[in-house]
Amino acid sequence: MAIVKRLSITLLALGLGGVVHAQQAPSQADRVDQLDQIVGLSDDQKSEMRDFMQDSEGKINNMRMEAQELQQSLSEQIGPDYDEGDIRDQAEELGEVTGDIAAETVLLQARIQDTLTEEQRATLEERARQQREQMRQMQQQMQQQQQGQQQ
Repeated sequence: MAIVKRLSITLLALGLGGVVHAQQAPSQADRVDQLDQIVGLSDDQKSEMRDFMQDSEGKINNMRMEAQELQQSLSEQIGPDYDEGDIRDQAEELGEVTGDIAAETVLLQARIQDTLTEEQRATLEERARQQREQMRQMQQQMQQQQQGQQQ
């Protein structure tokens, strides 16, 4: 639970929640700058994080392209003369690539967490708690509005 919580905190702070497409994610520099504003990173920490991100993002982008190609290939299998074995093989490969993307994303978060001091992690955790509370309140408001519209 603590690991998941830590990862979600860093994901929130860096805008990396989920497997985000590259064009939607903030730039590497923006994410490091955002984290710096929250926790006050040293120059060494910033440099190390940028290196981690550059390495991981290159790997993740390559894996995303592979996943897209596999998805396209699977889509092309739809039709009366399908090959079930080929579909299953491609689907299994897509699952492995998706798992690799998830692993690389978690590894990046773990490396970033390892770079932070205890104080910085505590600050980041508090910020994430505040954001979760704001989200909870917004969801409650939306539910209340929907209930009001249904009556």
